[in-house]
Amino acid sequence: MKRIKDLPEFSRPREKLKERGVEALSDDELVAVIIGSGGSGGEGRDVRSLSYKVAKLITKKKGDLSLEELTKIDGIGLAKASQILSSFELARRHIVTETIKITNAEDVLPLINWIANKQQEYFICITLNGANEVIENRTVTVGLLDRSQVHPREVFADVITDRAASVIFAHNHPSGALEPSNSDLKIQEQLTEAGRILGIKILDHIIISKKGFYSFQENGLVH
Repeated sequence: MKRIKDLPEFSRPREKLKERGVEALSDDELVAVIIGSGGSGGEGRDVRSLSYKVAKLITKKKGDLSLEELTKIDGIGLAKASQILSSFELARRHIVTETIKITNAEDVLPLINWIANKQQEYFICITLNGANEVIENRTVTVGLLDRSQVHPREVFADVITDRAASVIFAHNHPSGALEPSNSDLKIQEQLTEAGRILGIKILDHIIISKKGFYSFQENGLVH
């Protein structure tokens, strides 16, 4: 199989992107553009073959990639895996915040479904403007197994920068349980008090897992 530099110039992914637009590229060609020439195996590695393997993994995992999975591919080291993961994260952060208006808990689910099956606990803060439109969707902390250490200072630092009118919190339960734990209730109480002091309204706090979701607001736990 030919290497990128062995292809006619008009068939190379970057030249194809320039001439025909990024939409004209196949998945493996997009990966080739991201990782550039060569892999961790040194000069001359077949980038087309490498890109095909990465694209196949992306399809299989539906974009839910991990550093460990990527670096298991021969030729993908830490640098290339980091480039791929960073590209996905940048796209996720900005695509999901395109004028999304939140009216109920179901509207939040497309923004947080990606953490439902995670094995670590992710705590997410979604900031909204006065019209309940999403400003930003951020991962604040990543914990171990079923525990995440959340402090109001970390949560509200970016909320203040966003000049948000309100926030929605979300976290996953790797155990699959949907009912809030005593720790969840304590954290919610602390965040509610911090929001009250700052004048920022907490619209909801959603627990999500592979079994479904639990809305604090729908269960009378948001005041």
